[in-house]
Amino acid sequence: MRLLFVHQNFPGQYCHLATHYASQRDCEVVAVGENGNVLQRQPAFPRVRLLGYDTPRKEGNGLGQAIARGQVVGAGAAQLRRAGFRPDVICAHLGWGEALFLKDVFPEAKLLLYCEFFYRQQGADCGFDPEFPPGPGSAPRLRLMNAPLLMALDACDWGVAPTLWQHRQFPPAYRPRIGVIHDGIDTDRIAFPPLPGDEEIVTFVARNLEPYRGFHVFMRAIPEIQKRRPKAHVVIVGGDEVSYSRRLPPGETYRARMLRELEGRLDLSRVHFTGRISYARYLSLLRASSAHVYLTYPFVLSWSLLEALAAGCAVIASRTPPVEEVITDGQNGLLVDFFSPEEIAARVEQALTQDMSGLREHARRTALERYDLRRVCLPAQAKLIEQLIRPAALAA
Repeated sequence: MRLLFVHQNFPGQYCHLATHYASQRDCEVVAVGENGNVLQRQPAFPRVRLLGYDTPRKEGNGLGQAIARGQVVGAGAAQLRRAGFRPDVICAHLGWGEALFLKDVFPEAKLLLYCEFFYRQQGADCGFDPEFPPGPGSAPRLRLMNAPLLMALDACDWGVAPTLWQHRQFPPAYRPRIGVIHDGIDTDRIAFPPLPGDEEIVTFVARNLEPYRGFHVFMRAIPEIQKRRPKAHVVIVGGDEVSYSRRLPPGETYRARMLRELEGRLDLSRVHFTGRISYARYLSLLRASSAHVYLTYPFVLSWSLLEALAAGCAVIASRTPPVEEVITDGQNGLLVDFFSPEEIAARVEQALTQDMSGLREHARRTALERYDLRRVCLPAQAKLIEQLIRPAALAA
């Protein structure tokens, strides 16, 4: 079998799937991504042939940028074809335009898209937070952002979304050709720890500290947390860049903005910003966590929530989709109003003062039963790829 993985930040969501097929001697695996991302990753994927492309610089709207990227990736795919490579299955992320012309280059291949998100003017992230309202041009901007997604969907053979809620964001006409399989969490590596010690450690983790992941609301909850639990330490993991939220003026960060807003109200000796940390250190922090806070707009679900559940954390999470798809309040986590610092602080106090052993065990069980990489998600992904090569089995 020959597989082609296309992701500008390879491996992205394909880390485990690409590794799985590369480990099989009868499989040839090629991966394509941006040069700046893939060149440093070859040692981690010894049996994957990594190819990079230069990011096109295109002025104008997102549609033009996506088409330019698709053309660059398509030209590279044509070179692969001329060199004799014919993939049986192409696994490509729906975003950024990379998948736009792959089916034209390899019409005989099955194109499987990773359908992470479809943008909507209402009912999801846009307009959710009144502190950051959408601008007057948001509707046409979102339509232009969706245009290359629709073009790629029209050409694909099948798609996969990681959660039911993310699946439901796509237009009804395309949903029948999109399955739901999560990327998977390595629960074997994320060991279920004993109960934390006497020290109270409240953890918050995000790739970047920004409003989309509720950083501003969590910061406003810290004064009340410190008032209720005067010995608790708050550990905040994440960078100062912006992944999804509104860009700030050059030199500004959401962390600095919130520290200015809360100046004089925080005991900073008990608030620890780590920046980005290694995965091993991150897992150690989850094992030590007494209460773990996860907040998000109605948007893409973070791996970190499921990793926290797998670690048996006492999770306090926002009552927002797709979180509600994963957490049942009082059973495997505690749900709060995203916009209520007071409720967040009260739930943190609950996690620190009440017996959470049953909730922690249920959290771990949720990760094992629904999101386990090796026993649930990866077998489902591999089965889907096998079915794609045999269309009759997929239709059945």
